[in-house]
Amino acid sequence: MQANSSLRNLPLALSSPLRRPRPLPLLVTEQLTSSVGRQVTALALPLLAIVHLGAGPLGASALMAMTYLPGVLLSPLIGVAVDRARPRRLLVTVSWLQVPAIGSVPLAAALGGPTWPHLFAAAALSGALSSAQSVASQSCLPRAVPAERLLPANSSLTGARTVGLISGPALGGILIGVVDPAPALLVECAAYAVGGALFLALPASLNRTAEGAGAGARSRIEALREGLAVIRRETLLRRQALAAAGLNLGGGAGSSLFVLYADRELGLPSWQLGTVYAAYAVGMGAGVLAATSVTRALGMARAIRVCAVGAGAALFLIPAASLGPAFPVLVLYQVLFGLLATVWSIAMTTGRQLVTPAHLLGRVNAFLQAVLTATVPVGAFVGGWLASRVGIVPVLTGAAAVALAGASSLWFPRDMLAGVERAARAS
Repeated sequence: MQANSSLRNLPLALSSPLRRPRPLPLLVTEQLTSSVGRQVTALALPLLAIVHLGAGPLGASALMAMTYLPGVLLSPLIGVAVDRARPRRLLVTVSWLQVPAIGSVPLAAALGGPTWPHLFAAAALSGALSSAQSVASQSCLPRAVPAERLLPANSSLTGARTVGLISGPALGGILIGVVDPAPALLVECAAYAVGGALFLALPASLNRTAEGAGAGARSRIEALREGLAVIRRETLLRRQALAAAGLNLGGGAGSSLFVLYADRELGLPSWQLGTVYAAYAVGMGAGVLAATSVTRALGMARAIRVCAVGAGAALFLIPAASLGPAFPVLVLYQVLFGLLATVWSIAMTTGRQLVTPAHLLGRVNAFLQAVLTATVPVGAFVGGWLASRVGIVPVLTGAAAVALAGASSLWFPRDMLAGVERAARAS
């Protein structure tokens, strides 16, 4: 337990008021604008396929899956490219490439209508670019912000994304109600155009490759092995992957069945279901605000462990809602899960940035992003398949058990955050 006691003092420095260096406001603003744009597109793209091509549930689902699949398949190679690239140039390029990728869809709709191959190609290209931007953004943050400010900086970025998650669907719904879904996609084009300009304004110091990026591995295969070696060496990163996989498998299964469960099993009216979903946004917002304070009170090691296990345990409230007053139990679940999962995510991201060498951070982020992206749809598919055979409530209970088991792996071995302690002392 030495790591826990030593890390307990770390958040004291992190909890002091965040001095905003020039790069951070630019990155926060970009996260806000791109998050709003992505949420509008997530609503408009499947609706466009329904309106223009008569898509059914399978077609709409397959279209959205194409936005995630490239990130899973290409993440390792994306990580190598991020580590070898000049961060500012890469961020500007991938952001501005999104404009023609997404903008080609409303253009095709204006010229006679998009086709299925066009929509799938646009979704796949946009998904690959989004994955590259996400990995690059996470990897350049430790170079843009001092190590002692990483935790509040990650909280600020998560807060910006949370605002986008809340406001984006509302804006998308209003636009689609006024105009056709195709013109609504121009919102994401505008967001990425602005985002590219914000990235371009980053300091010139962020347009240099990380120290050590040109040394070591020469081929892409060697570079991939070098990144995997870091994950094998650092217990924190291995445990993070295992815990995230468990939480996402269980959470994916629960999310895929949630609306069906609330409607058929619990009989919640629509206003209660809407309130339940709004409670999750409240929990996320509270997590963003509380992340630094919670880490200060518990210490980084214990905050990571407690919040992960708490988030996994909160999933048991979903099947528990069938035993009592469903509405307040589900509201409690959404608030608790949103709060605990957000604090855990911010603390774990900070820990990963502290223990990973700068010139390998792209590969490490990419590998872990692939795990996070792949396990959600797998959990959703398996959960739906099992629910059709054994019922929804047993599957929800099993999903919570899987999530809790994955999160509990963070407690073993006890020195899992020794690497974070070493990095914190060095900073």
